[in-house]
Amino acid sequence: MKLTIISDTHNHHKRITDDLPGGDLLIHAGDLSSMGYKHEIENFAKWYDGLENYTSKVFIAGNHDWGFQNNTEKIKGLLTGYKNIDYLQDDWMMVGEDYENLVKIWGSPWQPEFHNWAFNLPRGEKIKEKWDLIPNDVDILITHGPAFGKLDYVPYNRINVGCEDVLVKIQEIKPKIHVCGHIHEGAGYIFDGTTHYINAAVLNGRYEFRNKPLTIDWDPDTNEIEFVEV
Repeated sequence: MKLTIISDTHNHHKRITDDLPGGDLLIHAGDLSSMGYKHEIENFAKWYDGLENYTSKVFIAGNHDWGFQNNTEKIKGLLTGYKNIDYLQDDWMMVGEDYENLVKIWGSPWQPEFHNWAFNLPRGEKIKEKWDLIPNDVDILITHGPAFGKLDYVPYNRINVGCEDVLVKIQEIKPKIHVCGHIHEGAGYIFDGTTHYINAAVLNGRYEFRNKPLTIDWDPDTNEIEFVEV
């Protein structure tokens, strides 16, 4: 499968259109807007829906995307007008050409509480309740925030800010790929021998466009990936 992975476009999504080569699956890991206003979400959805070079396109919300939290049903209703995209909020979907090769994806917008942004929950039991919803047989896990110690380092504070409880869940269920964003400075890739961790933020800490979308060729059976130059 050919996958392109992006996150934290913050209304700058049209700037990366030429860096989306097409493929089987396009993933956006949240923070598509500045504050989740209706017009911002509509602008993104129209653009995302109009990308015709991907078989499947999925996205989640992030801490800036207030509309998805405050007006969930209204926004979900708005999205029904766009037939070629899927939005996941503590939910799953399957992609693939045939039953034997289906890939299961779970998406969740939550991250540890920070300055009372959208989809914030206190560390510990409250946020763990969200991770407990994740099925054991997920192939690709999408969360807006990173796992603790995995592409979550903030240099100016010299601390890791990822979620400890989602890391525990990942180590328990062993998804093949974990996609996140949120911490712009953590953009990149690591592999722990079981799970590929990808922080796909395209903007840096000053909200400047710095990182291109990541495109990979991925074998779901062997879990081998190869990065594709665009």
